[in-house]
Amino acid sequence: MNLGELSPAPGSKTKKFRVGRGHGSGNGKTAGKGHKGQKARSGGGVRPGFEGGQMPLFRRLPKRGFKCRNSKEIISLNVFQLSVFEDGDEVTIDTLKGKGLISNPRDGVKILGHGELDKKLTVKVNYFSQTAIEKIEAAGGKAEVI
Repeated sequence: MNLGELSPAPGSKTKKFRVGRGHGSGNGKTAGKGHKGQKARSGGGVRPGFEGGQMPLFRRLPKRGFKCRNSKEIISLNVFQLSVFEDGDEVTIDTLKGKGLISNPRDGVKILGHGELDKKLTVKVNYFSQTAIEKIEAAGGKAEVI
């Protein structure tokens, strides 16, 4: 197939209907705009959501709270939860999912320092607290930021 052989799908290209070309066309005289009024004028019509001066729906409904668009949803785990792994294992986001500790990593996973860890693990996640790094390294493991 060459670029010169391409053609639009059947029915996708239709001829522009010309309004206001006499009574015989079925769309003459007022050209489908009715008689006078705001919507019949050039540039006429109202913006989306305008309800004729009545208080618009989006202003009648209550607004509550605030959702920051730039915030990140970080999933947190404590070091004691890593005890489900065997000694010498490598802990990644995929292995955490496999063990059922997290279901959706969202914007990242952070390991926090609550609890004790007695297994030598190599932990590779997005974020660590300082105490978590100390406890992982004290157990003989490594904390790597991915």
